[in-house]
Amino acid sequence: MVNGSKLILEELKEIKQEIGFIREHMIDADSILDLEDKKAIEEAEKDFKEGKTKSLEQLKKEMGL
Repeated sequence: MVNGSKLILEELKEIKQEIGFIREHMIDADSILDLEDKKAIEEAEKDFKEGKTKSLEQLKKEMGL
């Protein structure tokens, strides 16, 4: 049983190292843009170029803030 315990501990160490590697190299899912996000950005850029947007200062002024 001693050999079995040592084997299990060695496997656990390897798994722990692999998990550490995965954590270091994981991509944050929130940083990935999907097609809907890209379309929304394109639409916002178009609106900005066409002058359909307001600055934060303009909005504050209109709202009396």
